[in-house]
Amino acid sequence: GLVIDGRTLEHVLHDSLQNIFLELTEKCRAVVCCRATPLQKSVLVRLVRNKLKAMTLAVGDGANDVSMIQVADIGVGISGQEGMQAVMASDFAVSQFRHLRKLLLVHGHWCYTRLTNMVLYFFYKNVAYVNLLFWYQFFCGFSGTSMTDYWILILFNLLFTSVPPIIYGVLDKDVSAEILMQLPQLYMM
Repeated sequence: GLVIDGRTLEHVLHDSLQNIFLELTEKCRAVVCCRATPLQKSVLVRLVRNKLKAMTLAVGDGANDVSMIQVADIGVGISGQEGMQAVMASDFAVSQFRHLRKLLLVHGHWCYTRLTNMVLYFFYKNVAYVNLLFWYQFFCGFSGTSMTDYWILILFNLLFTSVPPIIYGVLDKDVSAEILMQLPQLYMM
């Protein structure tokens, strides 16, 4: 691991040392920055995000973490003694730091699998409908005749676009929460 003080971080974030710092951080399992200013936190997250092309997660519990949370791809605010500013600026909010593990390992895994399956579902739903229109044009001799009434098209999109994601989002859990908490390696997959 690597621990950097706020004063050292100020020198590292200048253009001349950024690449060396990024090479060093890539070789570490964890990098901890202590006593950093809000600006330094946000610059560091932006640097890692832009130069390393990595997805960033920022976790904060106070007003001094708001800029870092807003710069990151995903922001998690912890409500606590320092107020609610970090929670208001974040994408997700947890009441205690220990809940971050379940948020990432369980809900993150479920959300990712649900989103990937829903993308495939919408792709195939649209392919099926366009394929139907394509073959209907051969049947009607490319006359431009409408295949269905507009209310049927609206009902089709309403039914097949809203109901499956709701049902799938509530019921689909490919792996139980207990197993996901016991085997964090599943998050990598």
